[in-house]
Amino acid sequence: MNGLLVVDKPGGMTSHDVVSRIRRLTGEQSVGHLGTLDPMATGVLPLLLGKYTRLAQFFSTADKTYTGTIRFGFATDTYDAEGMPQEPLINPNLTLDQVRRAAAPFRGEIEQMPPAFSAKKIGGKPAYKLAREGKPVELKPKTIHIHRFSIDELIGDSASFQMKVSAGGYVRSVAHELGQALGCGAHLSSLRRTQAGVFTLDQAHTLEALAGPGPELGSRIEESFLHPRTLLPEMPCVSGDAIALGKLRNGGQANLAEFSDAGVVKVFDGQKELVAVARRVAGTLFQPLMVLG
Repeated sequence: MNGLLVVDKPGGMTSHDVVSRIRRLTGEQSVGHLGTLDPMATGVLPLLLGKYTRLAQFFSTADKTYTGTIRFGFATDTYDAEGMPQEPLINPNLTLDQVRRAAAPFRGEIEQMPPAFSAKKIGGKPAYKLAREGKPVELKPKTIHIHRFSIDELIGDSASFQMKVSAGGYVRSVAHELGQALGCGAHLSSLRRTQAGVFTLDQAHTLEALAGPGPELGSRIEESFLHPRTLLPEMPCVSGDAIALGKLRNGGQANLAEFSDAGVVKVFDGQKELVAVARRVAGTLFQPLMVLG
């Protein structure tokens, strides 16, 4: 079963939990995701299945868009609601204008320190494992770009927000540092990813819907795959004839009558069977970079 499936990840599951669930539902063991979501977070989680897992290398790191809430009054060790409080709860007594002014510096290019409880590797070991063992976690700041960070509403001690951030950015680090800037502590209390690169919530399916009643489970999941011609939109789609496709399937160069000036293209047999990703050598001559079928 080959395809790309966008799942609306529920809260309380790791991204790997979702991968395992899809493996059980489909019987396909080759399943991988295109960007981890924390267990607390919900929303867009793109998955590659079957031979399409090999396409992961072509999906460049992409911006992510989120909505969520930040609670003020105390910080936690994980910077989110699943962590242990690091200080007594206080009444922050903030105004919306105060929060918005404090949020303004968290836009554009900034240096961000990843959370100690993160998957960043230190000496080959995830930082969160060291943190859980009480060992020192020495991480380095990373340059990220926050394209948008708007504080929409403040109700009591919680602010709702929207954010668009470059790959590798931690929303919970922003929440933590915003609390420091306001002098009252804060943590991320909810998070929903609404877009990851070109993938949106409109394309996402819940696990309940995918596993719903009915005998046609496999067909229903396959029908939920994104059309292969829509994947990697920066690569034009090219159709090949039997002779050209035969050469490409065997790793050889082939002439494609339908071609583009683009350096790399997706080559199809018919409308839906993705045969290869190929690089143009010269004119209409293409060399396969990857053969899928």
